[in-house]
Amino acid sequence: MSRPTIEYHVRDLSLAPEGIKRIQWAAREMPVVSLIRQRFAKERPLEGIRIAGCLHITTETANLALCLKDGGAQLALCASNPLSTQDDVAAALVAEYGIPVFAIRGEDPEIYYQHIRHALDIVPHITLDDGADLVTTLHKERPHQAREVIGGTEETTTGVIRLRSMAQQGALLYPIIAVNEASTKHLFDNRYGTGQSTIDGITRATNILWAGKTVVVAGYGWCGRGVAMRARGLGAKVIITEVDPVKALEAAMDGFMVMPMAQAAPLGDIFITLTGDINVIDRPHLEKMKDGAILANSGHFNVEINIPALEEMSVRKERIRPHVDEYQLADGRRLYLLGEGRLINLAAAEGHPPSVMDMSFANQALAVEYLARLKERLSPAVYNVPKEIDDQVARLKLASMGIQIDALTEEQRRYLSSWEEGT
Repeated sequence: MSRPTIEYHVRDLSLAPEGIKRIQWAAREMPVVSLIRQRFAKERPLEGIRIAGCLHITTETANLALCLKDGGAQLALCASNPLSTQDDVAAALVAEYGIPVFAIRGEDPEIYYQHIRHALDIVPHITLDDGADLVTTLHKERPHQAREVIGGTEETTTGVIRLRSMAQQGALLYPIIAVNEASTKHLFDNRYGTGQSTIDGITRATNILWAGKTVVVAGYGWCGRGVAMRARGLGAKVIITEVDPVKALEAAMDGFMVMPMAQAAPLGDIFITLTGDINVIDRPHLEKMKDGAILANSGHFNVEINIPALEEMSVRKERIRPHVDEYQLADGRRLYLLGEGRLINLAAAEGHPPSVMDMSFANQALAVEYLARLKERLSPAVYNVPKEIDDQVARLKLASMGIQIDALTEEQRRYLSSWEEGT
């Protein structure tokens, strides 16, 4: 029996007026996407293209969606995390802008995947993903449909890891552009966006003072670098845990303490995971933590902290603030899990500031245009963002900031392309 098609599923359309205001406010901080949107409205490069997007339904995502719609695309959106949807934004996209959205903040896993299926009912030519749940659902449940997709984009580190695994196993059925790998994405969104929004989410959830705290950051990728930098800037003592020797060495030379999680566990006041891996904070670490330790995750999935182990160890669980669960252990210690172990910057705050998402979503928009205009279909694989797109986004962002830079002279170009001249 076929499942009925629905037009949208959001919490409350009456929230739309507030969502419209917030979408417009974010647009003021997204000049690059605005410039691309203006060009798309004139050129209509996405005419006739259907796009399914599994993204955080936020004000910034809304501006990307409006850019793609003005380019001629037909869209359907769903959430890429159960706690990241801004319900007023979802309502505004449906009621004001006519974009089907299937997303409700706090949706359970069953509804979450139902929403993904509803977005896929558009039968997309292009997919947008943030964590690869839409792509994997499409491949598992509708492989015939996946074979007809022109291509897709992936926004985040975790999704890129999953997609590369699919490609290596020969399971990926269409090409994906790894937007996360663009320099104008991970150097800024991951570092400055995650750095600021993670600290913001933890602060809103707890109202803690960072100065003097010992903060343990698991993972020294670009997200971890950003969080460590911001925590230190607020006066915290920062410990880095890593499995990559090069990143660990870099963290040490950046002035951070570096040690295994087992050694850091009894020292930390606040623990923040940003690795994209499972059980980075595991039962042996939980057993060593001091009374009152705070646990937060800023990786894409809620698997980095071993929550089942924490549940088993506890004799009592109580929600003491909107995003804070207190776990009392048998020995009397209390550990505090923030945002149910999900992305704390979106669970307890508003996610990245629009100014930094401006570059990430500019990459998304231009990558979609690139896929739509390809004369020959790429083979199934994970591709980096073309350098010309990366450079274009950087130039547009600099121009929006009123910054000019030098250009190579012809003499300098010739020198750089030659090999004859030496000392």
